Amino acid sequence: MVWTLLKWGVPALIVATLAGAFLTKKTFHVETVIEAPAETVWAVLMDTPSYPEWNPVFVEAKGDYAQGAKLAYKVRDPNGKLLEMTGNVVTLAPLRELRQTGGVPGLLTFDHRWLLEPVDGGTKVIQHEVDRGLGLWFWNSDWIEPSYAKTLEALKERVQTKRAP
Repeated sequence: MVWTLLKWGVPALIVATLAGAFLTKKTFHVETVIEAPAETVWAVLMDTPSYPEWNPVFVEAKGDYAQGAKLAYKVRDPNGKLLEMTGNVVTLAPLRELRQTGGVPGLLTFDHRWLLEPVDGGTKVIQHEVDRGLGLWFWNSDWIEPSYAKTLEALKERVQTKRAP
């Protein structure tokens, strides 16, 4: 009985845990339209030293966006706590897409994208993120999407300020 449990139970538990780690996912998506050309929006996003001046979530970004670059961030949660994280730039398509990934595979990973699309009257700006891993079972991520919405509003304000005469 014990041998049967060990023989089939332990491997089944391992498979279930690994499957849960890699199949568990949560998606966050926010978007807005900014009345400005993509060049202006992109310039603000790429200016990492200015993040502390306008970005309520990514309050510090160390490094410059470049294909293959690794950036260090300080992220402010809704309680004011600063979390440190790093992101690896896997896609940098000027004026269209900035994609970063990071985390610990199986535990908690993120795949975050800034997408810019030209639309009548300006630029549609999208933040889209997919998080995966066992950590999602234990981490309350309810604050992520509202925080990203605040970031988009702050980006819109920053772009409008930059365009003001």
